[in-house]
Order: sequence, then C-alpha cells, then structure tokens
Amino acid sequence: MNECHASRRRPGRRRLISTAAVTATTLLGLTALTACSSMTAADGKNAGNGKNGKLDVVASFYPLEYLAQEIGGDHVSVSDLTEPGQEPHDLEVSAKQRTDIEKADVALYLKNLQPSVDEAISQSGAKTKIDAASLTSMEKHGDEVGGHAPEHDHTHGEHEGDDPHIWQDPVRFAEVAKGVGKAFEKADPGHAAAYEKNTAALVKKLGDLDTEYREGLRNTKSKVFITTHAAFGYLAERYGLTEEAINGLDPESEPSAARVKDLQKLAKADGVTTVFYETLVSDKTAKTLANDAHLRTDVLDPIEGITAKSKGRDYIQVMESNLKALRKALGAK
Repeated sequence: MNECHASRRRPGRRRLISTAAVTATTLLGLTALTACSSMTAADGKNAGNGKNGKLDVVASFYPLEYLAQEIGGDHVSVSDLTEPGQEPHDLEVSAKQRTDIEKADVALYLKNLQPSVDEAISQSGAKTKIDAASLTSMEKHGDEVGGHAPEHDHTHGEHEGDDPHIWQDPVRFAEVAKGVGKAFEKADPGHAAAYEKNTAALVKKLGDLDTEYREGLRNTKSKVFITTHAAFGYLAERYGLTEEAINGLDPESEPSAARVKDLQKLAKADGVTTVFYETLVSDKTAKTLANDAHLRTDVLDPIEGITAKSKGRDYIQVMESNLKALRKALGAK
C-alpha cells in the first residue's frame, strides 16, 4: 500500500485523544492529502504545467496574445512581452522577460517582426516554441502592394522584405490559429478537446470576418489607399486593393522626397480621398502629405496593440472598425 492510502487509515477502536493530539493529527492528515493531490495532478493528463495549474504562455505581441487567449480559454495563463501602446518593432527584451520566456511552457512569436524576441526565444529553454510565421505562407512586400495604375511610378520593391503582418489577412490568421491550437493540444494533452473546440470557434469568427471584408469591399469607387506604414499588404491582396505606403515595412523609416511626390501624383490619378495613419506612431508625415494633396486623414489600425485610442476592445472589433474606415475612404457602394 502506498503512502497516500496509508495516510487515510483510521484506528480500529475509539479512544479519547487530547485537543493537541487532534490538532497535530489533523494537520498531518491534511499535509498528506495535499501531497497525494499534488502527485495526482502532476501525473494526471489534466495537469496544468504553469501558473495556477494553467499552461503558461508568453506571447510576443498583441495579435498572438489574442490567439492564445481565444484558443486557451480558462486553461492558459497568457502574458504579453509588448506593453499596450508600445511599438512592437522597437521592443528590446528585458532580463526579466528573458526569465519569463525561459520558464514558460509555450513561447509564441512571429519571426522577423521583433529581432530581440527572435534572439531571446532561440536561446531560451522554453518547452514549446511556436513561430507563427511557419504556420502560413509569407510574402515579400514593398511600399506598393496590389494592382498598378499606369500613372504610378513603378516603385514596387523599395524597402522590400518578408512582410510579417499576416494577421491583417483573416484567412492567413485562421491558418495560424489552427497551428497554434495543434501546438497547445500537444503541449497540454489533458485539455486537447477544449483547445480543439476553441480553435474551431475562432476559425469560424475569422471566416465570418473574411466574409464581411469580401462583401464590404466588393464594390468601391477606388481600389487604392495610402498608409503611413506598409502593414496592410496581405489585406490589400486578399480583397483586390492596392496599398501605397509612405514608409516601408519599418514604421519609423523616413520617406524620400521622390516617394512623397509619387504619392501626390497617384492620389490624383486614382481618386484617393484619404491618407491613413495609425495610433502607435507619429501622424506628422501623413498629415503633411494630406495637407499638400488636399486629402483627408483617418486611422487605419495595424492592430499591433490595443490601447484606449483603439476603436474596439479586441482584434475582431478593430478589424471591423478598419473595414468601416476603408469603405468610407474608397467610396463603397
């Protein structure tokens, strides 16, 4: 008989016991039962691996935090390396964050978006490492993505590189969600059924979002939109639009005078009405271009983080707000 069962034995005869003895015996019994419970949890299939008995997930920035929370539900504890309002591209992983990654059950990141994160995770001993970029197809995008009007100067390819902004395409994001769900199932098989169910629900949400975008952008007066940051290339390609970015994939880069002049020309040629800027970087360049070209400005959120300025509480809501802004700017019918 093992120690756990032995601890539950009762005396064969009744006798009077002092109060002190009762107290001591009770404490010993509780300790033994607690130890048995811990052994059962550690050995059982439903055992959590991290904080509060939950799967401990470290996500590199908001879109991946969103995926982890939606898929993990009550069975995960998720922390985000990128603070709300912080530009993800600029993140430098701290010593404390390196420790958090080292202790994590799952490290979820997007390779080539945050070099500091890539380096920290590659050197860590995190039990499960999930690179979202490996779960879907990636493309090279430049300042201009999508169709090409004859009046445009052919600048496609300037600042070209692997575009990490896959979450802007609901179809690709659903592919990533499926991969993350499978990885969670493998990391915590005791809750595999819950992860599978939650993943299916999220994939349906993303499918519905894709339908909203397809229908919402099918009939528009213009197909061209101007942004400060080349974060919407995948979205443009998915829905038959052309994104023209003032800056390249790096939101902090400075455009050349030739690029600004080119954008002024194409805005007139393609009936562009609006220059979009975002909440986490300066809107100075966008407003300067808009003033010079007599255009409006509006927010198109790349959803790299949720703040008080965000037009929605989560990824789905902000994507729907972006759709409304695009429909207005492109003259949707």
